[in-house]
Amino acid sequence: MMSSMRLHSVLVIGFLFFALLQLGYGQSIGSSPAPAPSSDGAAIDQGIAYVLLVVALAITYLIH
Repeated sequence: MMSSMRLHSVLVIGFLFFALLQLGYGQSIGSSPAPAPSSDGAAIDQGIAYVLLVVALAITYLIH
């Protein structure tokens, strides 16, 4: 039972990691000029914080 749950959690984490890696390829098709920055970096910081929070939660789940 525990190994089955661990396998599922590893699969879910792997899928999320794969999805995050694919985000960089979404806008690389067009060769239009870069738009003006629309944020001051706060959104990027918040996104990184959410990713780190999910990683910490997954590690905590796997350890316990």
